[in-house]
Amino acid sequence: MKKIVATLLIALVAFTAFAGGAAETSADGNIVLRVGASPEPHGTLLSLIVDQLAEQGITLEIVEFTDYVMPNEALQAGEIEANYFQHLPYLESYNNEHGYNLVSAGGIHIEPMALYSTKYDSVDAIPDGATIAIPNDPTNEGRALLLLANNGLIELSEDAGVEAIPADITSNPHGYEFTEIEAASLPRVIGDVDAAIINGNYAIPAGLIATRDGLLIEGGESPYVNVIAVRDGDQDKPEIQALVEALKSSVVSDYVAEHYPNGEVILVD
Repeated sequence: MKKIVATLLIALVAFTAFAGGAAETSADGNIVLRVGASPEPHGTLLSLIVDQLAEQGITLEIVEFTDYVMPNEALQAGEIEANYFQHLPYLESYNNEHGYNLVSAGGIHIEPMALYSTKYDSVDAIPDGATIAIPNDPTNEGRALLLLANNGLIELSEDAGVEAIPADITSNPHGYEFTEIEAASLPRVIGDVDAAIINGNYAIPAGLIATRDGLLIEGGESPYVNVIAVRDGDQDKPEIQALVEALKSSVVSDYVAEHYPNGEVILVD
């Protein structure tokens, strides 16, 4: 926890240099486009298109975050022009909770969520009464519970939806105990619990591959597409559209095919 807090404080200090709102112009006349991103895979994919955008007169500055709160706060405050770290249901939930009006400028990829364990090599081997760690933010917690429900391990109330919480569980035949953990910390606690359901952007840096290590894996019908988020009204700006288009270019698709060959990152049309 101390490490996470320290990271957030460092990011806050760094952002004092970014206040100002609208896109700026660099010394060479390029538009400066500051995009907040989680390091992997979002920051990595953004780094691939720096030169491509520079050729279009856009200087891409990547501002890395390690949590799910500050990127939207920085975007709302005008400290960055866009962010790339979250799926659409999370964005919509965040807007509703905070009264924001951030919107998607385009969907880029899906990172399948999966159930992992360092103690058991199959779901059937997980004992009754096992402790399962899940994300503690509303949409990813619901996403984790839906993964279990869709595989018949628990049942949820009919009106639970994508923001389901453990209280919405109507049937838990295996008597699982759920521990709600900040999403970024899940890879670090996996050895302390029987299993953990981890988002792709935190599983990948921890060396976990959903199709190889996951005991349960989200299906291809997932609605959790990671998007480029902007303030409403900015989605049609040329530099934002250029950003989305570049992330759909062959430079990115070729990289994903080579470095995520097992479906850890799935690009969308």
